[in-house]
Amino acid sequence: MRKLLTFSLLVTLKFLTGIFYKFDVRWVGDVPDSPWKQDYRVITLLNHTSLFEWLFVGFLPLGFVWRIASRALVPAADKTLSRPLVGWFFKMLAPKVVPISRQPDKTWQAVIDQIDSESLVVILPEGRMKRADGLDKDGRPMSIRGGIADILRVIPEGKMLLAYSGGLHHIQVPGQLLPKPFKTLEMSLEAVDIPKYRETLETNGTPDSFKAAVKADLTERRDNYCPTGREVWVR
Repeated sequence: MRKLLTFSLLVTLKFLTGIFYKFDVRWVGDVPDSPWKQDYRVITLLNHTSLFEWLFVGFLPLGFVWRIASRALVPAADKTLSRPLVGWFFKMLAPKVVPISRQPDKTWQAVIDQIDSESLVVILPEGRMKRADGLDKDGRPMSIRGGIADILRVIPEGKMLLAYSGGLHHIQVPGQLLPKPFKTLEMSLEAVDIPKYRETLETNGTPDSFKAAVKADLTERRDNYCPTGREVWVR
């Protein structure tokens, strides 16, 4: 029942979003064969700029929306989930939404413990939103946190879908109540084989070195591939 309710909500959001927004979606490099039928185990959204990033559901095919509704595991800030109405809304976007404190504590371990052979983990690895000045709410530069490396270490097979957002400040800046309609949302996509990715970045096999390598790699990819409104080499 929960999966059907989540699917119904996501489909409703998909069609409403399609009415009010356009999408410019490209792939980094060559488009994979049957790109939406790949064995994705992780969806990583880079360039976290707004709580309205669920608007991107508007360009997803229905079959992939069902995969999210039936398999997604989403770590989300406990502060967001505890908010009236907003918290309920985000809890309904996936079958498993796990509250975390954004610290390497038992709440994060609870996320790792719930990953199984069917899980599709959806994560925003920056862990906080970019404000209008390009920094987080505490005035710090945006950076990748190491939790994504923990996830990649416990998922043996499959692929990671890297979703590079063009940002949503032209639609909704954190703190604004309602999004602006009739805008274009930009995104670049890249499919990465998890075992090959892990093998490339595991230099000496220690968790700390792998975590540092993942953070550095995703930072570089984010800075290179997030759409900026100009023509880049993605096709």
